[in-house]
Amino acid sequence: MSIRRKTVLITFAITLIGTAPAWSQSLVKTLDTDNDGTVDLAEAKSAASRLFDKLDRDHDGTLDRRELRGRLNAKDFAAADPDNDGTLDKNEFLALVEKRFKAADPDNDGTIDAKEIKSAAGRSLAPLLK
Repeated sequence: MSIRRKTVLITFAITLIGTAPAWSQSLVKTLDTDNDGTVDLAEAKSAASRLFDKLDRDHDGTLDRRELRGRLNAKDFAAADPDNDGTLDKNEFLALVEKRFKAADPDNDGTIDAKEIKSAAGRSLAPLLK
């Protein structure tokens, strides 16, 4: 790899790292309806429910992989689809949100702050909320 390309990639990575705190703060602020600086499970599920309705373009009460627009990979989709019908209904979608929320809450305080949203588990939750 050329030095120029390495420099460009390093600059890009530093830029992304620098914007991560702003991104996580912004997401928490958007989802935090009670303005306590954190997102609880009810707030997360409320946001996920709104997103589900928005993504359900054919209004059949389910989301297929196409409607999810890359928010889940094939393995995660299959795991979230216990009846193996190739779609997620709202209950299955919200169960996945709850599972990822709990994974993003390592201190088990029932809330997620900006630091927890930046974690790998938080980043896997975020596409299901907004």
